[in-house]
Amino acid sequence: MDAAVHEREAAAVRERFEAHRLAWGDADGYGRSFAVGADYLTYYGGRLAGREGIVEGHRGLFAGVLKGSRLWAEITDLEFLAPDVALLHARGAVLKGKRTRPGRRALSVQTYVMTREPAGGWLIRAFQNTRYRPRVEALAGALARLAPKAG
Repeated sequence: MDAAVHEREAAAVRERFEAHRLAWGDADGYGRSFAVGADYLTYYGGRLAGREGIVEGHRGLFAGVLKGSRLWAEITDLEFLAPDVALLHARGAVLKGKRTRPGRRALSVQTYVMTREPAGGWLIRAFQNTRYRPRVEALAGALARLAPKAG
């Protein structure tokens, strides 16, 4: 992919990501960001299969516990695996009340696989969300440094 095409496609992927973020709270609008056969893995390990499953899985949340919330999200890495496949790593959190930025304990790390669809532009084909645990990460790093070196 030449540089101009790369920049154009990266901009289109980022535009879809932002539209996805802004659709939070509207189950149908949120669902339009996903491919028909998408997979959605929640931070607690649940799986929502297909666009309709994702929409229905969020409809009750948006009418209940997540009513009035907003989605904070930012891309931390974007790579094209093929001309029609983008891999994104991101950070995200649900904001409630007057919060404008998430607290450290509210952050999730996320993986998106987006595909360019012939009729729908870039859509999310797979999404995975894991709650960020800074203490666990620090402990794992400390343990790794203590482990004997191989070789």
